[in-house]
Amino acid sequence: MHHPRRDCAHTRARATLAHVQAIGSSVSPSAPRGVGEDVQSRAPRVAVGLSRVGVTGVEKVIRIRDELFFARLECFVDLGGEQKGAHMSRFEEVVNEAIGEVVLSESPFRAETLAQHIAELVRTRQQAERAEVTIAARYPEHKPAPVSGIQTQEIYTLFGRAVAFAHGTRRTVGVSATGMTACPCAQELVAARARERLLADGFSESEVERIIERVPVATHNQRGLATLHIGCIEECVEEIDASALLKIAESSMSSEIYELMKRTDEVEVVEKAHRSPRFVEDCVREMVAGVVREFPQLDGRSFVSARQENLETIHQHNVVAERHGLLSELRSEVDSGAPAARQTTLEQWLDAGRPAPGV
Repeated sequence: MHHPRRDCAHTRARATLAHVQAIGSSVSPSAPRGVGEDVQSRAPRVAVGLSRVGVTGVEKVIRIRDELFFARLECFVDLGGEQKGAHMSRFEEVVNEAIGEVVLSESPFRAETLAQHIAELVRTRQQAERAEVTIAARYPEHKPAPVSGIQTQEIYTLFGRAVAFAHGTRRTVGVSATGMTACPCAQELVAARARERLLADGFSESEVERIIERVPVATHNQRGLATLHIGCIEECVEEIDASALLKIAESSMSSEIYELMKRTDEVEVVEKAHRSPRFVEDCVREMVAGVVREFPQLDGRSFVSARQENLETIHQHNVVAERHGLLSELRSEVDSGAPAARQTTLEQWLDAGRPAPGV
């Protein structure tokens, strides 16, 4: 039986299908948004520049000759308001490339040099105005105990930091060392009480002073953490030996400490510490004086930062002291005793390397 309505429906369906096929053949299909596209280069919804964008917690083990360094790195660039995001994978690529260059050179590991290489490469690859890299590397040093001479392995932290601009790079090198301090205040209180008791037992004044002079006087101790950084300006060609900074940092405290000691070493360390009692503030001042004394050739525009933290034993709290400034400021203050007109901070020193607007 013939159905006119069904024929009309089939005709309309064929016409619709033909229309769809015609549209499909005349317009090429578009790829899904984002396929093969540099999404990071798009304009953001909110056109605001960002001060720092980057990666943290990057961990690497670096072998230089027969030494291993466990390093943690952070890499940052500034980001303009016209760009949605930084290319994060490029940070890792640059870190690996720069480490490879350092390893191939087989030169002594310098954290600040590696930081400089990475910062300059990152700035170029990310097309940024400013790039910043920080490195903290744990590494071993072997040193003899003070009396027995037994070799002991000590672990130290080496710091490197670099901030790169188109015209040049500012960098810092630093170290962190652990030692011990003896409290001067408590020691004088103990000495005063000892004098009273000795005098009461019939010793003369001169005898008491001889005893106090010859016998180390008790006091309470702290484990101290000394951190020392020196910063070099763009045109600086001086190579600052981390071992020299380490020596300054360790000698700023009452005594060095050792992981492995014999009894003769232990008594030597304890007696040395109690014959050189120092406050946390004394340690910072000793580090500053050590830098001024050991680096007379450094440009006065170099930066210095000294920090000491002591872990108290008879208190629940810890104590901290710091000093930072240009080397010229510190030299003047150490030589004259007069306070410097200003104490330049690390941020101010780094910003001083930023080119003026329009340059």
